[in-house]
Amino acid sequence: MSQSQGQLVIIGGAEDKEGDCKVLREFVRRAGGVNARIVVMTVATEMPREVGEDYIRVFERLGAENVRIVDTVHRDDASSPTYIEAVNKATGVFFTGGDQARITSILKDTELDAAIHQRYQEGIVIGGTSAGAAMMPDVMIVEGDSETNPRVNVVEMGPGMGFLPGIVVDQHFLQRGRLGRLLSALSQQPAVLGFGIDENTAVVVQDNKFEVVGEGAVTVVDVADIIHTNIDDILKDEAIAICGAKLHVLPDGYKFDLAARKPIVEADAPREVATTNA
Repeated sequence: MSQSQGQLVIIGGAEDKEGDCKVLREFVRRAGGVNARIVVMTVATEMPREVGEDYIRVFERLGAENVRIVDTVHRDDASSPTYIEAVNKATGVFFTGGDQARITSILKDTELDAAIHQRYQEGIVIGGTSAGAAMMPDVMIVEGDSETNPRVNVVEMGPGMGFLPGIVVDQHFLQRGRLGRLLSALSQQPAVLGFGIDENTAVVVQDNKFEVVGEGAVTVVDVADIIHTNIDDILKDEAIAICGAKLHVLPDGYKFDLAARKPIVEADAPREVATTNA
């Protein structure tokens, strides 16, 4: 796990923008509250103006007065001194939804990418929803089938932005039935932990721990100690067997230790964390 001084707010998509806005409120609070300086990265979406202005409206309603859009349509835009200066002054950088492949193809290994990572090391908050969540690991899910059993050809993987190495992230998790997709991704990667994040729900990562915020849950799949898999013996369209994987289902307020790979159950927790072996 990274020992970065920054924080991540990784959102499973479809977060509330009209009511209490609990998830986005948490992002603004951690980015500095009324003193936050937020950059909205619209690189993933094909409607940057509409989507960007939507987030400006929400963030300003929550009290952040300094919010601006950085719209990198082309890879050359990621060398813009104006955009790099905006990131260097930001206390929070937020990636919208859309297509995660656009994020990596336009931003990865650019000057702007380096500036965002540098500011993350210096302590700012990086947030992302949907595609902006999928891109967080060093290897990300590019696309794949939902509501299916694990198979090699279910999911396409590709380089992510590397804010959360060693993890695989999937979003819209419960709503789109993506457990099979997440297991397929984990079976093909060196990562041993997978996060399945429900809509209007986030994991807030700091100091090798995360906390769940929102109305849904986060499903953590741990394949570090599996006792059997047939991944090396099957053809591309055949079903994957995974024996001994561990599953944690964590609702709002629950925490997880990434280094120890186990939930943090407080003494006054209302109930046992749901944990099963599959």
